[in-house]
Amino acid sequence: MKNSENHPVCILLSEQALGQHHAAIAEVMGTRPFELLSIESAVASGRRDIDIAFISRDVTGRSTKHELAPALQACYTVLRESAPLQWVHIHSAGADRQIYLDLRARGVQIHTSSGANAEVVAQMALTGLLALARKFPQLMAAQRERRWAPRLGSDAPRDLAGQTVVLVGWGPIGQRIADYLRLLGMKLIVLRHSSPEPTHDGVHMVSFKDFATVQPQADWLLLACPLTDQTRHLVDARALALMPRGAGLINVARGEVVVEADVIDALRSGQLGSAYLDVFEHEPLSAESPLWTMDQVIITPHTAGHSDGNAQRVVGMFLENLRRWVAR
Repeated sequence: MKNSENHPVCILLSEQALGQHHAAIAEVMGTRPFELLSIESAVASGRRDIDIAFISRDVTGRSTKHELAPALQACYTVLRESAPLQWVHIHSAGADRQIYLDLRARGVQIHTSSGANAEVVAQMALTGLLALARKFPQLMAAQRERRWAPRLGSDAPRDLAGQTVVLVGWGPIGQRIADYLRLLGMKLIVLRHSSPEPTHDGVHMVSFKDFATVQPQADWLLLACPLTDQTRHLVDARALALMPRGAGLINVARGEVVVEADVIDALRSGQLGSAYLDVFEHEPLSAESPLWTMDQVIITPHTAGHSDGNAQRVVGMFLENLRRWVAR
């Protein structure tokens, strides 16, 4: 931070966010001097005196953490080169992009919007599970072929009640998913980072060291965890081999939580019966990936958290963080 309390606080945000939220930010700042600087202006003028940054969804746009549009790369350069930078609020729940890891390493606080899209992601995870459980990929393939193909006998879907879900992650998203799954009568085993109590609200809790011991019970493995050293490549060939043959995989976490080649092999062999994948080791997913054409797989382009209500929830979190900062 700049030394003088009377020096205007420079807040970086997109031109769009500046236009929409100027009045709300001014109300929070009160008598504290401040300057709102658009990312576009900072890039054009070479400004590198940013104190606070708000990275809304329109800033990242269609870029992924693996492939950055030039405008987003220019924004990241401003952040990297702004020596006064104290904290950054980001629209996502995860902060595993390299830019945020680098900023944290130099002492910049990264505030995420964890919880803003929890309901939306939970709904998407549930949709994926229900679609796979009820054989929608196969039914829709038959529809495209104009073929009447009811799922009968050994092809009939299994009742979900009584099936076991191993849920990895117990943040806002994982907890909301659990609410839905319990309504369906499914059994839940939750893996979480912190040392858990054996049960929580009727849910069986285990730590990551017990992952291998609970995998044989997993009719479904549902990933809703952040990407950490502990979760990176958690789901590999060994983990998949421990699951019951024909089990399902749902990933609304991060692509790097799984070893993608091992998932593909397990799907091909039938060890893994189906998968709903919203995230991938490299995004966008290559057009050459065999996942696109597997009839037991549903793919969405990292869109589980998208909703027209997210932006307002995210800006509300940013303003609350700003309010706390002003009041400190």
